Amino acid sequence: MNDYTLENANGLRMRVSEVGGAVMELHVPDRNGCFADIVLGHDSIDEYKTGKAYLGALIGRYGNRIANGAFSLDGVDYQLANNNDPNHLHGGLKGFNRASWNTEAISGNGFTGLALEYRSIDGEEGYPGNLDVRVVYKLTDANEWVIEYNATTDRPTIVNLTQHSYFNLAGHDSGTIIDHELELNAEAMTPVDGGLIPTGEIAPVAGTPFDFRSSKAIGQEISAEHVQLELGGGYDHNFVLNTGALGALARAATVYEAASGRTMEVLTSEPGVQFYSGNYLDGSVIGKGGTPYGSRSGFCLETQHFPDSPNQPHFPSTRLEPGETYRSTTVYRFGTR
Repeated sequence: MNDYTLENANGLRMRVSEVGGAVMELHVPDRNGCFADIVLGHDSIDEYKTGKAYLGALIGRYGNRIANGAFSLDGVDYQLANNNDPNHLHGGLKGFNRASWNTEAISGNGFTGLALEYRSIDGEEGYPGNLDVRVVYKLTDANEWVIEYNATTDRPTIVNLTQHSYFNLAGHDSGTIIDHELELNAEAMTPVDGGLIPTGEIAPVAGTPFDFRSSKAIGQEISAEHVQLELGGGYDHNFVLNTGALGALARAATVYEAASGRTMEVLTSEPGVQFYSGNYLDGSVIGKGGTPYGSRSGFCLETQHFPDSPNQPHFPSTRLEPGETYRSTTVYRFGTR
């Protein structure tokens, strides 16, 4: 198995595995120009074949959860693996995070990149239709990591692709992320039940610990008495983004780490983002350099359509038809202040 290193004109460097399209390393500078690796990950590619935390990986066919692993299309019932009992999570027992992707190094004006392709065959993990997926990573000279997703199918199916990198802007081995300051461009979120499946409600964040419309520390209210925080063990929820035109890039989030001065801005064409505060990391995942990743040692901002959309008709649709092309773009932009 191979890995690839991308580097831009400013010295930002990314290492990518063909297993899962996983981002193994991402080195960015602090306010003094000192570089650190800001993504949680494994040292060896083999660990991505069996890893349970989805570190750095591409997720599909369906990112997040589907209730009871079941959905219907055109009167036909489909049953997926219930790998997050009793629900389906992140594509199943062997999702895209464990697939071997065909890879090709690419470059263009102002970027270096990697194109990743994978065919998910009809019936794989229970999903209908052959799905041809192409994902392009670009590391631009504007210090952006751009992700472009494309997919086509030969039968009606559902698709919800995302990227599951865990970030720690102080460095992957620097401990907890609760002092990182987060701002989310979201007026609402989707509350969940005990299985972390959306109830169907679109709930305003105002007056709750989920209000990140103004920047605040991730840990500021993470232990507040709130049923949704109790259900998620912290933040593990889909936020409804304030989006513009359908498919257009819009600001989703901004993160700031004061000690290093590093910032990360997230832009996406997706209607939602899953903010996960790394609650279930417990030290059993041993990362790079022998680092045990403990609780809240990284956070995820997974741009997405909403969880369980196939069973929630009023959520944005994740249906893909033959002759259509699934397209989605997300940008992680790095800087300092």
